[in-house]
Amino acid sequence: MLMVHIRKYYESTTNEEIPTERYDALEISPVHIHKDKKAHKDALLTLGEEVVTHISGHHRVHVVNYSPETVTAATQQVAVEH
Repeated sequence: MLMVHIRKYYESTTNEEIPTERYDALEISPVHIHKDKKAHKDALLTLGEEVVTHISGHHRVHVVNYSPETVTAATQQVAVEH
């Protein structure tokens, strides 16, 4: 189910549709509890491959750099329960 949510989240934030012809051809979804474990595993791996292939082929990976100088006193506060 997580891969389906990742796909939907990506599509909603980028307004791009991820082509999943191979996954769709398997005609299995996370709610098909009558399917066997191997069928679900194959579907999960297929969907994952299609999602990763699409994202890696269309977007550069963003790198977030951490710098100790950017840390302020406000970001270092820890929530304490009273």
